[in-house]
Amino acid sequence: AIHHVAVVVHSIDDALPHYERLLGWRPEATPFVFASQGVRLCFLAGADGAGARIELVEPIDSVSGVARFLASRGEGVHHVCLVSSDLPADLAALAAAEAELIDPEPRPGAHGRVAFIHPRTLNGVLWELVEQREHEDDT
Repeated sequence: AIHHVAVVVHSIDDALPHYERLLGWRPEATPFVFASQGVRLCFLAGADGAGARIELVEPIDSVSGVARFLASRGEGVHHVCLVSSDLPADLAALAAAEAELIDPEPRPGAHGRVAFIHPRTLNGVLWELVEQREHEDDT
């Protein structure tokens, strides 16, 4: 299942009103800083409160991967995140199938353990896997 689609923006504060007004998507919580990745994040849920989310991603420095992405490509879709029920097993299966893994081992993410698949693997799209936690029953 899709957990979220991440969109890189110059400013969450500037982008958020458009997502609320045009799409009816509302923040699940106050935007927060994920310092280890050099970003500020805001997860949005649809009007029904269920299903996939939109993650607005704003760089907070000029050296993070997201900052480099924004500088070279501008605002837009950054990655698609899929739910994994067994992240180590999924990573092993992907490696065995010769996927190019950015993260061969899970690492901490905003919603639990995550790993990324390099865009060269699947037609230029960066894919993230997030390990579903028991209390996240809406994904």
